[in-house]
Amino acid sequence: MSFERLSVEAIAQAVSGGASAVAVAQAALDAVADYDLIQPQVWTLRLPAEAILAQARAVDARIAAGETLPLAGVPFAVKDNIDVGDWPTTAGCPAFAYTPERSATVVERLVAAGAVLIGKTNLDQFATGLVGARSPYGAPRCVFNQAFVSGGSSSGSAVAVAAGLVAFALGTDTAGSGRVPAAFNHLVGLKPSKGRWSTRGLVPACRSLDCISVFATDLAGAALVDEVLAAFDSEDDYSRRAPATPPAPAMDGLRFAIPRPEQRIFFGDGESEALYATAVARLQAAGGVPVEIDIAPLLDAAKLLYSGPWVAERTAAVEPLLRASPSAIEPTVRAIVQGGLAVTGVETFQGLYALEGHRRAAEAIWAVADILFLPTTPTIYRLRALKAEPLALNANLGLYTNFVNLLDLSALAVPAGFRADGTGFGVTLVGPAFADRALLDLAERYLETFPMADTPPLDLTPHKPGIKLAVVGAHLAGMPLHWQLTSRETRLVSATRTAPAYKLYAIANSTPPKPALVHVGEDGSSILVEVYELDVEAFGAFTAEVPAPLAIGTVTLEDGTSVKGFVAEPRALDGATDITALGGWRAYIASL
Repeated sequence: MSFERLSVEAIAQAVSGGASAVAVAQAALDAVADYDLIQPQVWTLRLPAEAILAQARAVDARIAAGETLPLAGVPFAVKDNIDVGDWPTTAGCPAFAYTPERSATVVERLVAAGAVLIGKTNLDQFATGLVGARSPYGAPRCVFNQAFVSGGSSSGSAVAVAAGLVAFALGTDTAGSGRVPAAFNHLVGLKPSKGRWSTRGLVPACRSLDCISVFATDLAGAALVDEVLAAFDSEDDYSRRAPATPPAPAMDGLRFAIPRPEQRIFFGDGESEALYATAVARLQAAGGVPVEIDIAPLLDAAKLLYSGPWVAERTAAVEPLLRASPSAIEPTVRAIVQGGLAVTGVETFQGLYALEGHRRAAEAIWAVADILFLPTTPTIYRLRALKAEPLALNANLGLYTNFVNLLDLSALAVPAGFRADGTGFGVTLVGPAFADRALLDLAERYLETFPMADTPPLDLTPHKPGIKLAVVGAHLAGMPLHWQLTSRETRLVSATRTAPAYKLYAIANSTPPKPALVHVGEDGSSILVEVYELDVEAFGAFTAEVPAPLAIGTVTLEDGTSVKGFVAEPRALDGATDITALGGWRAYIASL
């Protein structure tokens, strides 16, 4: 099994020159299938193979007809908080899912440019987190060492690129979600200036701060995607027109700002500290001039993101679900967004006033420096450690990223070496708004002059398959007993239906209300279910808690496969109500 990182530029040039987009798409399909044996949790949705190959055939036809396609045949993925027409958008929360009729503007532009969509990727639920571990679909891991987090919230997008499944992937970035995963997985992560790329069709995290971002294996790939996507969109209220003369610092005599020594915080990670020092020395050797500055105004601004009105902005994005079905939201995410309900209007204006003060102080940086040159993250954490302290360690990862969108800055994360454990370290070039192209040029000079060390091999430790379990009622996401699954680190495999051979009943006098799923054969219907994967030990413990008259048996799904699932003893039907016609338990609960 071999995985090679893909080049956006090389694929586009090859397909434009006569190579087959279908062959490229098939290779991507093969890589995805192989990597499913390693990290199936990368994806929330893979498009059917025929849908992918149909896109590729259309690209080949367009090239044959003489069209010029800047992204001809390039396979890509989309974070699952960005709309793709006719396919579900979940934002990492099955209870929130909806199916848009139209794709987001960025997806429309990429497809028009010849890119081929492979699927939608996993994320920290509602893009709330920098770790990649807050999703019912499972936690993607660092591609070089699966004991460590992938970074988030754009976890699946980064892993899909780093593992060579796609050539580029869209992420999003509100607090660093398009940069942190780039660092850990040795990628380029471009976070455009706010409003430079359209966000129409994006599920908001913080609507006033959100940016769609891109992961690529090299700067040329990120630059090509930027050329396609950088455009004003009249359908996006937050879209902005670029200035006629955007900021354009040059490498010769470049003044790059670095924190004062006492502000270079790495939480005891000596390797990260040494790698940053090396990166500073390399940029200086390339012609840059380091300037030590006080980054306190940046850090003070960053504190507002999770202790000010922008928490309430996250709450606004999910308020209907939060009020109607709070248990449908991942516990750590729920704890964050519930805090926004208490934010007052007075506190909101106080936060806005404070931000303007920090912004004015931060503007003084540009009088002495052309760019900021910062560690992307101070350190990295093992998944086990992160789960023990989910809020504190997540906050540590955002130390050098949280302020960027609040202060309306552009940012480009690039690789800067590896720790001994194989995990990636990165640095970020930060500039004023609309300095994006200049940052790409500066990074190219920096990386060309001082090439990185050889990339370590991928960690291809096989995924240990668990037992798949179909749930139909009180254990569905958002229902009262769902916690019995989430507490056991389950992975949502799919939201699907049973074969058309079942009836569904509401059991009489059950607290909380529970259904009975009964196999009846030809007279049955398809019932909505969610299929989760548990390891063997967790499945055994879960099964031991199932009370009579329910039991765990075998359920046949609509695709003909069989999984374990809830079934019922005959006594469960005493006084029960037949609710089969409603098609599923959620519809029944909504009807009460």
